[in-house]
Amino acid sequence: MAAKRFLWLGTRSAPLHFWGCSRAAHSGASGSLKREYDAIVVGAGHNGLVAAAYLQKGGLKTVVLERRHIVGGAAVTEEIIPGFHFSRASYLLSLLRPQIYKELELKRHGLKVLLRDPYSFTPMLEDGQDGRSPRSLLLGNNMAETQKQIAQFSVKDAEAFPKYETFMSRLVSAIDPLLDTCPVDLAVLSQGSLLQRLKALQGLRTLIHAGFTLGKELPQYYEVLTAPISKILDFWFESEPLKATLATDAVIGAMASPHTPGSGYVLLHHVMGELEGRRGAWGYVTGGMGALSQALARAATELGAEIFTEKEVAKILLSSDRKVKGVCLKDGTEVKSLLVLSNASPQLTFLELTPQELLPPEFVQRISQFDTRSPVTKINVAVDQLPNFLAAPNSNDGHPSPHHQSSIHLNCEDMHTVHQAFEDASHGRPSHRPMIELCIPSALDSTLAPPGCHVISLFTQYTPYMLAGGKQWNNHERDDYADRVFDCVEAYAPGFKASVIGRDVLTPPDLEQIFGLPGGNIFHGAMSLDQLYFARPMPSYSSYRSPVQGLYLCGSGAHPGGGVMGAVGRNAARTVLEDFKNL
Repeated sequence: MAAKRFLWLGTRSAPLHFWGCSRAAHSGASGSLKREYDAIVVGAGHNGLVAAAYLQKGGLKTVVLERRHIVGGAAVTEEIIPGFHFSRASYLLSLLRPQIYKELELKRHGLKVLLRDPYSFTPMLEDGQDGRSPRSLLLGNNMAETQKQIAQFSVKDAEAFPKYETFMSRLVSAIDPLLDTCPVDLAVLSQGSLLQRLKALQGLRTLIHAGFTLGKELPQYYEVLTAPISKILDFWFESEPLKATLATDAVIGAMASPHTPGSGYVLLHHVMGELEGRRGAWGYVTGGMGALSQALARAATELGAEIFTEKEVAKILLSSDRKVKGVCLKDGTEVKSLLVLSNASPQLTFLELTPQELLPPEFVQRISQFDTRSPVTKINVAVDQLPNFLAAPNSNDGHPSPHHQSSIHLNCEDMHTVHQAFEDASHGRPSHRPMIELCIPSALDSTLAPPGCHVISLFTQYTPYMLAGGKQWNNHERDDYADRVFDCVEAYAPGFKASVIGRDVLTPPDLEQIFGLPGGNIFHGAMSLDQLYFARPMPSYSSYRSPVQGLYLCGSGAHPGGGVMGAVGRNAARTVLEDFKNL
């Protein structure tokens, strides 16, 4: 298909359009913004929308105020290149809690998810033997077929893989209930009221039950959570392509190497999802990730919540005795409320929006030290043909093959290559051979691109927020890095660069500026063991509450963390509704 070619970078202004919904429909309000509500949600990310729906369902008159022109936070669909609709930041769905699907009736509100099978494709960069194509590793839901694929590299690994899957599934089953409960506040057990102690004990029972579920294998599972994922995978497998492919889920979105202690939990975080009753499945949302956010917005507004875009909150208003009074918008408008839930990051919430003098100094210090380093540069690409991989040539009819619907892992032949990419960024240099997860959602959803064309997501790492010598990213640096990524894709799929119509390059500073992701971190903060459960975002404040009465976190900087999960929004809303009874 002949087409005009564009080149738009992340920080250059470009026309941005709603996908499948007008701006008026997003407001969810029959009139103008009122001057007082029971609850205000700052930010219309997916967690903020979930929180608003549950608050309104619980009887609180709720409003959501969003800085951008579109709802969804990082879960948005944007037409950055005419005719091409991109999931501009987050791009896959799995972790959204099943309760939210059911309780908010998201299918009735238009949510459709396209399951992927196979789900993972790792082509090798090697010379084919005897005229054959290079090898590749294709993983799917058919265990027998998956084992055949693994056996190309190791028969022993093929036999071990089902046991590994069962082992990890048991750990997921034990931890899963913890995602939907407020972390146990150990201080309350000794200092709280009788009612608070009883609730804390109930939470403690959930935590203890998780340990009992694992039984005598608890020490092995403890090792999974605390050890480098390389150590865990070396125990189970011997073939590097399989280990490197599995290791990508342990480091994706994290400034960490497969050799970093605790990277095992991040892998677990990416396999504990569920779609259509299938544990660990990932899929594309029809219409892009913005369609999920619109379904959430419709659920919230049908319940009576109001949602306004282009209403940037500049300040959270407090009384002298440290109680919430409402918010002040950038245009000076004040909106009163006894409850404010922030879908923004902990740093933005407490270091920029909340008056510092009314927060305890130790709290401010802890929040300022919250690790938000990010290795991610997201590149959205419009192409006029499917990538044609040497390891799996395209069919003659040009239709997508099964591997095109997968997460396609490039530069992942072995864990050393992934580790070296991390080492480059640790010294302030974008990776020479970046780890690339390539996804083509239009392989399953043809509505995203013109006929014959496709949208491609390149989730790449590692790129530092600040370059060596304190140098900041500029257009030249972005172009250089994007060209390097394209060269890598070209090596696996010759002709890729010639197919490119346009691209949108989002470095860590761009992700921070556009989507409010601190440091560009897709989780609002590292998912390391020192920043999870009791300690997210800091010890003694993991219950969504803050030192300010009436001010709560409902974004990914709180338990259970990042990913398009919705659990933080749901948990925070339930906590607020409990507190409101006593307010």
